Amino acid sequence: MSQVLIREVFPIEAGDYVKAGEVSAAIKRKLKQLGVDSGVLRRIAVASYEVELNLVIHSMGGKITLEMSPQMIKLLSEDVGPGIPDLDRAMTEGYSTANEEARSLGFGAGMGLPNMKRNADAFEIKSQVGIGTSIDMGFAI
Repeated sequence: MSQVLIREVFPIEAGDYVKAGEVSAAIKRKLKQLGVDSGVLRRIAVASYEVELNLVIHSMGGKITLEMSPQMIKLLSEDVGPGIPDLDRAMTEGYSTANEEARSLGFGAGMGLPNMKRNADAFEIKSQVGIGTSIDMGFAI
């Protein structure tokens, strides 16, 4: 990526359903203020919400980093464990390992990773069981 104009890191706490969605809303507000095209903004809002919820539901905590250059907006998600044992299965629409608490709150439909990939122009996921997962999404502007 070329010159980074903006870089902001947002910590995400595992299991914090009360604050779930606040980071993605903050990212959307910031990018809207910067005049990002509404179509691109919508795709980033969907992807950032999905990745934020995955951190809340499935990880032991992590962070989302927002980076903006003249040509690209990147969302980088890094978490602490447990990792994803079967990435191919996890990328299948409708497959979910969400716990009962998440499901009772209306989360965990198994669309998070597929929605991230569908909305991003570039998508890369790496996961190691017991270590954690990183997701790198890029959006052309």
